[in-house]
Amino acid sequence: MTTAIAESILVPPGTVATAKGDGPAVEVSNTSTRVFLATLTITQIIEQESLDVSIFASADGAVWDAKSIAAFRQEFYAGETPLLVDLRENLSVKFLRAHWEVARWGRGTETPMFEFGVTVKEVPADIVKELKTA
Repeated sequence: MTTAIAESILVPPGTVATAKGDGPAVEVSNTSTRVFLATLTITQIIEQESLDVSIFASADGAVWDAKSIAAFRQEFYAGETPLLVDLRENLSVKFLRAHWEVARWGRGTETPMFEFGVTVKEVPADIVKELKTA
């Protein structure tokens, strides 16, 4: 039976980004499956801009890997985008954090503006078991 698991927040909903930034560190060491569904939710944008969101890992929550472990596709519009983050091969990872970059081009203001949030939720064990057999 699938059990609902609470969401953790990598970027608080309603965060307004006009420049690159990082979300808070979220501990994932006490999870059983080490497989997560991350969801990027963009609620407001302006035209002619892009948002790149990556997920970085850390063993201690202080020193972060130089390369992201997962990345959402580049986004230009409001909406929700899911991303599977599988840490089963990365047992040293104890913390996750989101990093974002924004860009703007064209006419009007040069400052980009995205209102967005990122959540992460552990995938239940019975679904992970199905992933192994698929």
